[in-house]
Amino acid sequence: KEISDLTGIAGFTALTSLSCDNNQLTALDVSNNTALTQLTCHENNLSTLDVSQNTALVLLNCGGNNLEALDVSVNTALTQLNTYDNNLTSLDVSTNTAITTMYCYSNQFTALDLSANTALTTLYCYGNALTSLDVSANTALTTLSCQSNPELFCIQVADVDQAEQDWGGGISSWMGFSTDCESY
Repeated sequence: KEISDLTGIAGFTALTSLSCDNNQLTALDVSNNTALTQLTCHENNLSTLDVSQNTALVLLNCGGNNLEALDVSVNTALTQLNTYDNNLTSLDVSTNTAITTMYCYSNQFTALDLSANTALTTLYCYGNALTSLDVSANTALTTLSCQSNPELFCIQVADVDQAEQDWGGGISSWMGFSTDCESY
């Protein structure tokens, strides 16, 4: 719809779902929309997004923007987080223990700490600059796609045989799995 301004959305304080994806938004203020459980604002031109007042969020899809930072520390109800195709260099998901699905591909991450995300079942983190990845605590993980991280050679896992069977197609040819990447 080529919407470039959502001024006035703040008046809808009982709004639980907002889908404003595929527009031309450069700003989005959802601070008064505290009942939001779903926010999909992907494929816009957002450079910032403040979801600190949206503690009920279960789904956040802000991929395909120009975000350089994102704080989801208070969004502890999140089960799906999509931050793909942004300019993020870091993402702290240590308080987001309910996350089951994460699409964080095509950013600039060098590290991604998922040790607290034991409910995680799906992870797409390809196309970053990861130098290490430890999914040994993510025993519920069924889908992993982490190709095209040029400096990622070893992925730390709980069970090498299971990882090779389940995720062998989701890694680049230079990558391998180990229970101890320090000695890999």
